Amino acid sequence: MNISIIRYILCRVLEFQALFLALPCLTAICYQEKEGWAYAAAAFGCLAIGAVGKMKKPKSTVFYAREGFVAVSLSWIVLSLTGALPLYLSGEFPSYTDALFETISGLTTTGASILSSVEELSRCNLFWRSFTHWIGGMGVLVLILAVLPLAGGYNMYLMRAESPGPTVGKLVPRVKHTARILYMMYIFLTAVQIVLLLLTGMPLFESLTLSFGTAGTGGFGVSNDSIGGYSLASRTVITIFMILFGINFNVYYLIRAKKPLQALKHEEMRYYLGIILVAVLFITANIRGGFQSLFEAFHHAAFQVASIITTTGYSTVDFDKWPEFSKFILVLLMFVGACAGSTGGGIKVSRIVIMMKLVKNELSYLIHPKRVRQIHFEKHVVNKDVLRSISVFFIAYALIYGISVLLISLDELDFTTNVTAVAATLNNIGPGLAQVGPMSNFDVYSQPAKYVLMFDMLAGRLELFPLLLLLTPATWKRR
Repeated sequence: MNISIIRYILCRVLEFQALFLALPCLTAICYQEKEGWAYAAAAFGCLAIGAVGKMKKPKSTVFYAREGFVAVSLSWIVLSLTGALPLYLSGEFPSYTDALFETISGLTTTGASILSSVEELSRCNLFWRSFTHWIGGMGVLVLILAVLPLAGGYNMYLMRAESPGPTVGKLVPRVKHTARILYMMYIFLTAVQIVLLLLTGMPLFESLTLSFGTAGTGGFGVSNDSIGGYSLASRTVITIFMILFGINFNVYYLIRAKKPLQALKHEEMRYYLGIILVAVLFITANIRGGFQSLFEAFHHAAFQVASIITTTGYSTVDFDKWPEFSKFILVLLMFVGACAGSTGGGIKVSRIVIMMKLVKNELSYLIHPKRVRQIHFEKHVVNKDVLRSISVFFIAYALIYGISVLLISLDELDFTTNVTAVAATLNNIGPGLAQVGPMSNFDVYSQPAKYVLMFDMLAGRLELFPLLLLLTPATWKRR
């Protein structure tokens, strides 16, 4: 284990965190809020520790998968611990645990909150909550690689540990350039959404914060009714961009490279859009009687389907009051999630599709045992290593899900609340059903249960294994 390079990366992360914390400081200055001092203090502390810590250069800049996974996991933990400080120091959160829950929920783009009224928060705290979504959406390590690349090809291990999906590839030969391309597309789409929301008449502060939440598929809002109080045009823009940020960014790279036909043939994207269309039509038909017109029912169905499958978590209505059929579809979408290589969470469409093809192959094998079969995805043969990793992912996912539900059940809340609370946090969605529904919050849970849910949020964002490796003794043994 190359401890020195991990220390160096963590110090770089702290320096970037200081830069991030400077933005809510500026927000506090603009709105003349006294809470800004907490962000200034936290930023200074991060900058000082980072600068001192990296004074001693690492003996070797070479690192492998183990160091990559550990560095990514610890980076997210450090970002969470330091990002929670200004929320707690501002006095607007009752305990550090609650501030940490809110920060982890923001960075992992979950959007689950312990607040009953977000409108009581200062503007700088509201800005920071939403900005953590944007930071976590693409991943801070990807940003660091784009600006400060490390040891040549080895830094692919960092991107692989932080990027969602069964496999991660380079868009261009150099990882540094891949990271830059990803962030250029990310920034461009975010900027376009901000401009469009401004054109719909939304104020600048709300346009910024809601765009950060949409880009990171997070879901923190700045009003108690989430998105329900905004205009039809604003809600439509958010619906479209939630879907766009749930698409694999490889599609946008193909469009950028002037290969639109290849982009349209992207298999995962077509399944993803197909699932959205079918879910919207079914839910629209099911909830039609609860709205004044078919268009209104379609609009709310489309918004909630886009919000849930992309794991954003915004809401326009209290979908916990919808018929059981519609609620069950939404719960299924919580597990499906968005595309691999997007900012969305969940199991990912690609894994679901590959597993379905694996089941089909197994059924075919029972009928024709001697026939040679291969699973194809995106016009490539899925090799055995990918199939093995997906199978192990599902096993680990089921174990973490089951144990988490069991542990938080000690709080004696109802079954629906517990099951959907873990689904909402492990899949980085935000709202669940019943007592953690879209118009409720997670403050109903005790502090021990909140730590279980915080672990789930981090595990879900990091695709389970980077965080699990921290708990494995063999990880820390020297080679």
